[in-house]
Amino acid sequence: MNHQSLSAFIWSVADLLRGDYKQSDYGKVILPFTVLRRLDCVLEPTKAAVLAEDAKRKADGLNPDAFLKRAASLSFYNTSPMDMGRLVGDADNIAANLYAYIQGFSPEVRDIFERFEFAAQVDRLAKAGLLYQVTERFARIDLHPKAVDNHQMGLAFEELIRRFAELSNETAGEHFTPREVIRLMVSLIFIEDDDVLSKPGVVRSIYDPTVGTGGMLSVAEEYLVEHSPGARVSLFGQELNPESYAICKADMLIKGQDVGAIIFGNTLSDDGHPGRKFDYMLSNPPFGVEWKKVEKVVRAEHEQQGHSGRFGPGLPRVSDGSLLFLMHLLSKMRPAKEGGSRFGIVLNGSPLFTGGAGSGESEIRRYLLENDLVEAIVALPTDMFYNTGIATYVWIVSNRKPAARRGKLQLIDASGFWRKMRKSLGSKRREMSEADISAVTNLFGHFQTAQLATVFDADGKEIGREIVVEGDAPPAAPGGGKVRLRPLSLIFGNTEFGYRTITVERPVLDDQGRPVLGQKGKSKGKPVADSALRDTENVPLNEAVEAYFAREVKPHAPDAWIDETKTKVGYEIPFNRHFYVFEPPRDLAEIDADLREVTDRIKVMIEGLAA
Repeated sequence: MNHQSLSAFIWSVADLLRGDYKQSDYGKVILPFTVLRRLDCVLEPTKAAVLAEDAKRKADGLNPDAFLKRAASLSFYNTSPMDMGRLVGDADNIAANLYAYIQGFSPEVRDIFERFEFAAQVDRLAKAGLLYQVTERFARIDLHPKAVDNHQMGLAFEELIRRFAELSNETAGEHFTPREVIRLMVSLIFIEDDDVLSKPGVVRSIYDPTVGTGGMLSVAEEYLVEHSPGARVSLFGQELNPESYAICKADMLIKGQDVGAIIFGNTLSDDGHPGRKFDYMLSNPPFGVEWKKVEKVVRAEHEQQGHSGRFGPGLPRVSDGSLLFLMHLLSKMRPAKEGGSRFGIVLNGSPLFTGGAGSGESEIRRYLLENDLVEAIVALPTDMFYNTGIATYVWIVSNRKPAARRGKLQLIDASGFWRKMRKSLGSKRREMSEADISAVTNLFGHFQTAQLATVFDADGKEIGREIVVEGDAPPAAPGGGKVRLRPLSLIFGNTEFGYRTITVERPVLDDQGRPVLGQKGKSKGKPVADSALRDTENVPLNEAVEAYFAREVKPHAPDAWIDETKTKVGYEIPFNRHFYVFEPPRDLAEIDADLREVTDRIKVMIEGLAA
């Protein structure tokens, strides 16, 4: 059963709820029941063995916990004689039996249903006379991993959450990331380590501070296990949304991961993994969401702990906290001497250029580039996410760059690597194919400068595309056609993104047009600056300020000078500027010919009407 069929079946439960529940509340019932049925199916093969072990150990006066986990071959169990099949066999006592069944789970699972506030929904369903019908509907479906694997189950959960979020006008994209975006990120952070990861017995940790339903961790784990079957992977995360947290925790339980490593709470104000460092990290923090609720805690950490805390480089404006998550990930990087770390984070365009020299955003970029931490930034296609169509970028950050990358930053424009989806999902209308992901990953992995050649036939129709690596010849144009080249992958030195903002002063002039001089203090005998004429100039870091000033300012303002006390260093990454290709307008004679043709056609139509 694929995830669309599964989610459609589960969604049919909504027909039972209609009238007694608002549409926006359907998820409060359907999500926890889906988790319950999944756990029920997973435990079914070992149910009898667990019950026998529980009775035996209690009779011996022993704590049965460890024995029960061994009997279940999982990190959780249920000691109730009930299961969903038996629940629907006793319609008169279904509420009491369902409560007892939930209480029979090990503590880790009970926490999941507490996050769902499941008891309140059971009570509400019972009062509406719907509890038996809903339970019976879920008892029909087989959600055992042999019937629905973990990957399909994860997709089904994401589809359900997206639909419920749309009904309640919530932001669906806050809960999860499209799987092809995750696959791209995972490929990018692992490709340089493929040789190491293929060795037997490799142990690696992966962390997501905005874990949602656990999609990023799941895809990363699948990649590692596929490329290194003997690898041991530890997954860590933190999530603020209780329903997403509950689903993630259930998924980790079934996979045999340590669910204690998935923490509930706000990552920015209450780090759930203080002091921990990780090998790899992935994150898709919410775009453009303000951090006013946690401002007091975050500012206190910035001011009191500086670089010893998480937010030492600077603080972005309160309207967008995505760079706070980036700095949080920086603080979780394993020191380079201990093997280092690499992480991928999805950001919108704002962190590339927002904020002038000295601003919090610029200081964060400065810290990243001056410490040579950014390997690449990849522009994704628009309309890729469920809740927004804006331009997004994947940043790949590492403190263990290969020698060829040191001091450099690669920019890859993958905005044209997409195909149209057969059916839109919210704002998501496009997706990246496996071929697209492979092409981008190869450009990154080989650290190449490249162009994209688009081939057009004589009628101007696109008939092919080809990636042209530096040193290779572009494809030949067909008869009457043409080939258009545009940058695809560019490599820059880190300092090429830096600049100095200099303050240019000009003097106050007296009635005779002479500069007014200061009368006391440090300004005595020096020209007094006219604030109305004050201006600033941005000078590239790679250029001498004096040379720039002499060339760009002095010829126009011979009496100007630089107030060096106000000079600031800034960094920005004008991504689109580097990939912009000027296309000259059509020849004027060609435009005139088109206009004459249209005019003549209109003239003929008018004459026809007059006749």
